[in-house]
Amino acid sequence: MFHTRRTDAVLLLVAIVWGSSYLAAKTATHALPVLVVLFARYAISAIACLALVAARRRKERCTRDEVRVGTVLGITQAAVLVLETYGVAHTSAANAGLIISLTIVLTPLLDRTTDGRLPPRFFAATGVCLVAVALLMSGSGFHTPGIGDLLMLAAAVVRAAHVALVGRLTKGRVVRPLQLTAVQTGVGSALFVVPAASALPTLTRVDAAVWGQLVYLALFCSVFAFLAQTWAVQKSSASRASLLLGTEPVWAVVVGVCLGGEGLTVLAALGAALMVTGTYWGQHIERTHRATHIEESPCRTTAPTSV
Repeated sequence: MFHTRRTDAVLLLVAIVWGSSYLAAKTATHALPVLVVLFARYAISAIACLALVAARRRKERCTRDEVRVGTVLGITQAAVLVLETYGVAHTSAANAGLIISLTIVLTPLLDRTTDGRLPPRFFAATGVCLVAVALLMSGSGFHTPGIGDLLMLAAAVVRAAHVALVGRLTKGRVVRPLQLTAVQTGVGSALFVVPAASALPTLTRVDAAVWGQLVYLALFCSVFAFLAQTWAVQKSSASRASLLLGTEPVWAVVVGVCLGGEGLTVLAALGAALMVTGTYWGQHIERTHRATHIEESPCRTTAPTSV
């Protein structure tokens, strides 16, 4: 019982950290250009990952599979973070966290490893989420969607493709999470160093609070969250893990409203409620469908996916 509670606590902490990342990114982009924030986040993450790899007693180099897979996933992950960070800079942290949760229902639609056709109820849940997005984008009244909300919607689509790609590329391969993360963060750092180069001197002019946001995004929202998620999922069931990690949008709203001083209109609050309902409903349908199909085909196995 103690170990179960400890695992649940770690998964819940990961969800809280991810939920808080939108406000942290929004705060950082107020003081620094987006590309500088992305480079700093990746560079600090890469240094931390390399330090962890070097600190291991058995200093094992990355395998060819880890380098190849990590390079491809590093590029797709960078695309997700570009859209997310530019998006959150132009919308509220609460909206960003809610809209990105569309990934939960979009991923099964893009995941070629999903066996069989998804039941009609899943598409009904997806429809609920789309209505929720429309309400969130409307703000205090129906109008042309803001650029920030549209970027977060694009980020949700690309993130779903990234998650599906993780499952496809890691299936049947021995890929270690730490080494894979090290490669991904190294690729991200290389991708952003040139575009951010001209604005890098701005890092020397920001205060300790901004640096704190950057370190938090890198060490907690990236390195810690990824490794903690992998450890906890191995100790728990996939269903239990997905349920706890699925609370991320709830924490995004809580952090955005309570710490960021963001407001929720009636329409936005209704959209938030529908988004949480739709994603949980869709997640439950997809999980049940997958479990049922695996029982019918016991010889088939699927590799776990993670962001």
